[in-house]
Amino acid sequence: MIKRKVVLRFPASVVEYPFIYTLAKEYNVVANILKANINPRKEGRMVVELSADDKDFDAAMDFLQSRGVIVLPLEQQVNWLEDRCTQCGACTVICPTEALWMKRPEMTVSFNGEKCVVCEHCLKACPARAVEALYLSGE
Repeated sequence: MIKRKVVLRFPASVVEYPFIYTLAKEYNVVANILKANINPRKEGRMVVELSADDKDFDAAMDFLQSRGVIVLPLEQQVNWLEDRCTQCGACTVICPTEALWMKRPEMTVSFNGEKCVVCEHCLKACPARAVEALYLSGE
């Protein structure tokens, strides 16, 4: 079983095709959409976590690429530096997935990297610079 976070980039010509439905129906791929948007030029970008058997996963990647979808590994992650954190909570207010949250009743900031979609809002919100982006090497 493969479980991988990837970035899918859709050219404007295919952005309206039901790719997630097709992945599930034809290739037995479970897709958890973490982040998605379409820019003004009608190009799409989606961060997804895909899960499937090895054979199905490879076939699904071939299908996406044959339709013009660019598949990239998620090469970035957010790192929370607990020792640098001042516990102000500014990052928790802006985090869309609650990867950063305020633990109650202690009123301390906590981080769950599995929920993070690397939107980077927290990097801009943190006055103590206790959150940083890490760039990872591709697989």
